Amino acid sequence: MQPSAPSPAPSPTPSAAPQFDERLTAPRSWWFIAGLLGLSGGLIMFPLGTVPMLGGLIVAAVLAGAAVSSYGSARIRVVAGSLVAGDARIPVSALGAAEVLDAEEARAWRTHKADPRAFMLMRSYVPRAVRVEVTDPSDPTPYVYLSSREPEALAAALDAVRANDGAERASDGTAD
Repeated sequence: MQPSAPSPAPSPTPSAAPQFDERLTAPRSWWFIAGLLGLSGGLIMFPLGTVPMLGGLIVAAVLAGAAVSSYGSARIRVVAGSLVAGDARIPVSALGAAEVLDAEEARAWRTHKADPRAFMLMRSYVPRAVRVEVTDPSDPTPYVYLSSREPEALAAALDAVRANDGAERASDGTAD
């Protein structure tokens, strides 16, 4: 008897695969500025000799690059029935409707319309955003503000998860 062929790995469930995944990377101009900061570090150490100049160049460039990289590593995901934005993980069932904001509306919600209790993951170099009401009565956060280069796709992913959860509840007989 021959051994059977290995069975294919089970495919991930649709709810486990991310429906939306965006990294808010820093623009190229910020990396250019980080390079200039490295050059400045080298120039500052230039009067002390070649070795200190190279040390200053390397240290300043690494520090500036690390700062730009860490700031530009913010990630927004819709996965497994949750909205994951930065360090926050919010179940989609605790969220209301998503509102896509154009550049003008996004600026207003970042400034004079902003609520200090809101969770905001904003990046100045991303002009558009999504604002999602938090419907959980035990959560004091009124809404979630997320900068996004693809706000329509993020809103559609949230709506799809919400519709999928509603369909599952209806089929289980646990609808509200």
